[in-house]
Amino acid sequence: MSDNGPTISRYVALRNAFFSGVILVAPLCLTVWVFSKIIDFVGGNFKWLFDLFVPAGLRERPGLDTAWSIIATLIVMALVTLLGYVSRYVFGKFFFSIGDRFIQTIPGVNAVYNTVRQIVNTFSSKSRHMFNKVVLVEFPRKGCWTIGFLTNTAQGEAQERAGTEVWTIFVPTTPNPTSGFLLMLPRTEVIELDMAVGDGMKMIISGGAVTPAWPVVETARAREAK
Repeated sequence: MSDNGPTISRYVALRNAFFSGVILVAPLCLTVWVFSKIIDFVGGNFKWLFDLFVPAGLRERPGLDTAWSIIATLIVMALVTLLGYVSRYVFGKFFFSIGDRFIQTIPGVNAVYNTVRQIVNTFSSKSRHMFNKVVLVEFPRKGCWTIGFLTNTAQGEAQERAGTEVWTIFVPTTPNPTSGFLLMLPRTEVIELDMAVGDGMKMIISGGAVTPAWPVVETARAREAK
């Protein structure tokens, strides 16, 4: 038993090493095989389309046959990508506009469709860029707090005539944040929050059911350190 023990251990180690090597090499071999089949199929079937643009002296060299197949494959892939781009941004917009007009003609459905589209537009990167920060303000009365978004700190005519530095705050309604109230509040009455704009939107749309996590202890310590 003692003599066979080391032999079995070496056998198990070699076997495990072999299968570990297979696991590492198999994906690479499979990738090479798939790409070679693609090149053979695409390049072999479409290479003749590009023979007119290749000099006869180069076209007849056996050593360059694989190179022409690869080039033909790359050109076909580029043309397919171009076709997809055109169909997405040209034909896609055309059919989307037809579908949009059709939905707008259905009573009841058009109201739901417009509401959903407004909410999606609110979450788009362009709309979120308008909101600089999530803030907390007292609205519609003292002692009643609500979530809002800081949209601007520039001091225009309306701000200057207020006689003090005021910030422009947008307070959206819930659960539909596409409407709301435009407030101009003194800077001292605006509390800036740490939550991201996306988290603030989720909280408003959910009616407060979704509350973003906030590390109270860490944030308090960071403020004390400042």
